Amino acid sequence: MIVVLKGGSTAEQVREISERLVEFGYQVNPIFGVEKTVIGAVGGSEHTKVDFIDQLKAYDSVEDVVLITKPYKFVAKEYNKGEKSRIDLGGGVIIGGDEVVMMAGPCTVESEEGLFKTAERVAAAGAKILRGGAYKPCTSPYSYQGMGTDGLKLLRAAADKYGLKVVTEVMHVRKVEEVAEYADILQIGTRNMQNYDLLTEVGRCRTAVMLKRGMTAKLEEWLLAAEYIAAGGNERIMLCERGIRTFEPYTRNTLDLSAIPALNSLSHLPVIVDPSQGTGRRELVAPMSKAAVAVGADGLIIEVHPNPDHAIKDGAQSITIETFEKLMPELGAIANAIGRNLVENIRRLPALG
Repeated sequence: MIVVLKGGSTAEQVREISERLVEFGYQVNPIFGVEKTVIGAVGGSEHTKVDFIDQLKAYDSVEDVVLITKPYKFVAKEYNKGEKSRIDLGGGVIIGGDEVVMMAGPCTVESEEGLFKTAERVAAAGAKILRGGAYKPCTSPYSYQGMGTDGLKLLRAAADKYGLKVVTEVMHVRKVEEVAEYADILQIGTRNMQNYDLLTEVGRCRTAVMLKRGMTAKLEEWLLAAEYIAAGGNERIMLCERGIRTFEPYTRNTLDLSAIPALNSLSHLPVIVDPSQGTGRRELVAPMSKAAVAVGADGLIIEVHPNPDHAIKDGAQSITIETFEKLMPELGAIANAIGRNLVENIRRLPALG
């Protein structure tokens, strides 16, 4: 449930209501707003909730009590009073605001030269966040697993040089602290969406988290996975639609664009779309990116490589730097048409070659 306190409520009144909730078996999470304070409460006995709500409403400091019936509480839209959460990464990068935020870079960090070249060009085209895998989950144990710590250091160095933030995947609870040292966003990949130990661990830190949808996950299962993170105290969560597994073999996955407006109606969390993993085909990345912006995505994460045909990982779904540069103003036009914006060409593009 959500307890909305009247404007001007004192710290003592917030403490009083919080203690009363704890007495009834609830886990409480006060959110102090500019005008009002709300207290999110999770748990409690189902058969006592109705009577308890009446007791809470009797307090002079309580304006309203809203009962949330969904199995997920903290990530439900009602929890944030129906408003989209805004995740401020610093430096003017806000996810969940008016701007559609672009994340771009190679699937995997392969070399310093290639990473820095990509970072420079995508930043010049308007990307705000550098993506790249330092640790890579692979179906085969013999595939390239990434550069590890060295890859993290290169991502941070390239991002800092060109004014970008970093998003990269964390795969194990023992690596959360290390990856968080270099990354601004911790990516939880599709294979780990229901790795509850890992979700709990990233819930304990305060680094923003991008939770990718499991390849066979229903929306409710996905949101409940996000609930693990939020219940741990980390509310800086964004969801990433990256395609689901269906019977269609032409694409690597089936990008579920209907999930974007659906999530926007169910949750206050920002929604990111990955058209690279979502299709597995570079010729489909641009049109699906445009479609994602049109239906309400808060950002895109796109695989961009200087020479995709020679990429170590996922070259078939990576677009060239030049394609990304051409795509940005086209996405900007779509964003403007739906009342949003997308910053592109914020710096003069360097000479080709």
